[in-house]
Amino acid sequence: MEIMTIRHPCVKATAILMLFVLSVFIVPCHAAETTPPAQADDSIARTIVEKADLVRFPSEGFQVDIAINSSQAGQAAESRKYRVLSKGNSNTVVMVTEPASERGQIILMKGRDLWVFMPDVSQPIRIALSQRLTGQVANGDLARANFSADYNPKLLRTDSIDNENYHVLDLIAVDRSVTYQRVVYWVRQRDFWPYKAEFYSLSNRLLKTCKYENYQTMEGRLRPTRLVMEDALKSGEQSVLEYGSMKLRDLPDKIFTKDYLKKLD
Repeated sequence: MEIMTIRHPCVKATAILMLFVLSVFIVPCHAAETTPPAQADDSIARTIVEKADLVRFPSEGFQVDIAINSSQAGQAAESRKYRVLSKGNSNTVVMVTEPASERGQIILMKGRDLWVFMPDVSQPIRIALSQRLTGQVANGDLARANFSADYNPKLLRTDSIDNENYHVLDLIAVDRSVTYQRVVYWVRQRDFWPYKAEFYSLSNRLLKTCKYENYQTMEGRLRPTRLVMEDALKSGEQSVLEYGSMKLRDLPDKIFTKDYLKKLD
């Protein structure tokens, strides 16, 4: 009986040791087999979004003029013009150039922080990227239009449209400060041209759609010069953004400060 009592714990300890060894070596191997494909898909999706961003705007500092015409049923069309100065994805100034009554209003973006300067107000006012600027256009549509820094992308599928293949990506906002909480994004496979986007709210409600059109050469490459944004909730309401006069500019950091806003013209 004493011999049996001594051997039983030994056998038990050996079995526990074997199970521990198996858990150390087998489980990680299984994880290593399943994790890399997902990581690879995310990496591919991010590369697609980054290349599409470079189609839309240069990576260097630049200036571009934007005319926005907004329309809705039963009302006269509204026209506004803006000049945008941008450096990277974190520094942007948006200046109202028309109508004349609003000239002098300036929006400053630093990171994801946004302020508006009004000529008759002494201090800049904090505003949100998602706040409406005009028509179907939010502040962030002009101030922070680079998707790669604001969203975590995943590949959903491939669509064929008019004999062209498109990557369809699901973009999830990195946090709640981003303009839209989710974007479904179509990018042409052969040249990374953006085709269209659907913008969703935090509750996953479709807010509006955007089509990227009229590709023309600006600063060395073909870029979309017209964006058509349509309200998904109110039929017939849309804003058309026309981009022109793009040029690269060496923009010093001092431009993108609240103290410098009054000096901009």
